[in-house]
Amino acid sequence: MEAKGYTLDGTVDLHGQPVLAAKTGKWKACAFLVGYEAFERMAFYGIASNLVVYLTTQLHEDTVSSVRNVNNWSGSVWITPILGAYIADSYLGRFWTFTISSLIYIIGMVLLTMAVSIKFLKPSCEDGVCSKANSTQIAFFYTSLYIIAIGAGGTKPNISTFGADQFDDINPHEKKLKASFFNWWMFSAFTGALLATLGLVYIQENLGWGLGYGIPTVGLILSIIIFYVGTPLYRHKVRRTRHPAGDLFRVVVMAFANAKLTLPSHPSELHELDQQYYVTTRKRRVLHTPAFRFLDKAAIKQETSSVTPSRKPCTITQVEGTKLVLGMAMIWLVTLIPSTIWAQTNTLFVKQGITLDRHFGSNFQIPAASLSSFITLSMLVAVPLYDRYFVPFMHKKTGNPRGISLLQRLGIGFLIQILAIAIAYAVEVKRMHVIKVHRITSPEEIVPMSIFNLLPQYVLLGVADVFNAIGLLEFFYDQSPEEMQSLGTTFFTSGIGVGNFLNSFLVTVVDKMTGRNGGKSWIGKNVNNSHLDYYYGFLLILSALNMGAFVLASKKYVYKVESSDEIKEGSCVQMEGKALDLSPLSLQV
Repeated sequence: MEAKGYTLDGTVDLHGQPVLAAKTGKWKACAFLVGYEAFERMAFYGIASNLVVYLTTQLHEDTVSSVRNVNNWSGSVWITPILGAYIADSYLGRFWTFTISSLIYIIGMVLLTMAVSIKFLKPSCEDGVCSKANSTQIAFFYTSLYIIAIGAGGTKPNISTFGADQFDDINPHEKKLKASFFNWWMFSAFTGALLATLGLVYIQENLGWGLGYGIPTVGLILSIIIFYVGTPLYRHKVRRTRHPAGDLFRVVVMAFANAKLTLPSHPSELHELDQQYYVTTRKRRVLHTPAFRFLDKAAIKQETSSVTPSRKPCTITQVEGTKLVLGMAMIWLVTLIPSTIWAQTNTLFVKQGITLDRHFGSNFQIPAASLSSFITLSMLVAVPLYDRYFVPFMHKKTGNPRGISLLQRLGIGFLIQILAIAIAYAVEVKRMHVIKVHRITSPEEIVPMSIFNLLPQYVLLGVADVFNAIGLLEFFYDQSPEEMQSLGTTFFTSGIGVGNFLNSFLVTVVDKMTGRNGGKSWIGKNVNNSHLDYYYGFLLILSALNMGAFVLASKKYVYKVESSDEIKEGSCVQMEGKALDLSPLSLQV
């Protein structure tokens, strides 16, 4: 195959024909994908960043209800990718799942633009004061939002993995290019988010919500057209297992069925297909690891005469795939609290900012949600610095092509995030002191304190995301079983989704518990007469405890070890993650 110039990993075109390495894939194909990612993020953050403001000012929802509804919608956007990834991995493939889902996304955006533009679909407003929305208007608005969530379910897990598929892992040059892919992919996403938080938020509050939602809708349509222009350049991974998730359940069932059998003394005695099978089928063979040893019982060889088709042993590769998913689930659990911290940027941070002096100069007033742009700006500055300077510098010291291991990257990001929430707590203590000094009681009164006091927490969260957001996406893609990489990346999206739901749950419970018996709620309707500082302190304690759990989980995690047969040079072993003791964080490389 290589003599003819085809890709080594067996990727094909849209019609199922082998593709030429020189004429397809790599960054020239990804150039058509990043435009969609930028506009999709612009659309998402154009809604999410300012949704709490729309719900409170236009639909007259109280603080707790608006925060809960924003979290529930954001959570749905990040949870639905589980279904989209399953459909892609098991039935339609990434390209067609993305195609159908992107059309649903656009329908949702069109409906949402109508909901805030057409007179009878939105509350009537006079002199900036809006009447309460009727049940039909509320139903139409939320239906539009959740149609977007359904569309996002098929686009989010597939567009990034489809982009990563454009690089041939077996080709050393392309593998090196792929090492930077997720950094620059997220750079394009951050650009879209910046346009949303700087431009769209201002347009929504000053020129109209219809225009503010209409612009990303048009951009999304144009980006889809550009995406299809690049179709001849795209590489498509062949689905070699029809229902890859079925292997996971089969391994668990077989392990329990063989629970009373004794494991052999050496892994080589477990069942595995010969290397020629993997060469012929172009599947990746995964080598044995010592993690979750009980599951190895699924691969115990038995007397051929006593084995029925349903009791046929699993291969080591199948067993290791299940181990990978369990290991990723362990890491996923300790990403939920960091995702809860991130949820504050579109909810309580915005409510906090509305109460502060937002003037920049004598005439211009900054929308509170626009402060999120500093998260994006810090990301846009930090990503090139990370990729061009930090990675090469650390590579010389560690020998790791990524500079530091994936889990080290996450750990650094989580530590920076803890510092950010500590600063948020300190700033809120200061705000409460100013409120007390000036005897402010009304929710409409502006606290004589600049909104730029919130700037450090936003900037630090942006820097943290360069480590943990990009790191998580790369980690879950890299560590997923080969046939489940779309489903694997949903560990990333679902973590954000569950984090939003968790924040919604915490806000509701904290409000009820602290406000009972006539007490002052930490998160009341009037944030000038609440105790957000206590809530931020609570989140700070949770984050510190979670950091300890992350370190423990990282010490237990064993990276994927693959054996790939390179067509030109024969068999070679690819070891991207041996379990070694770490330096600074005592994690695993």
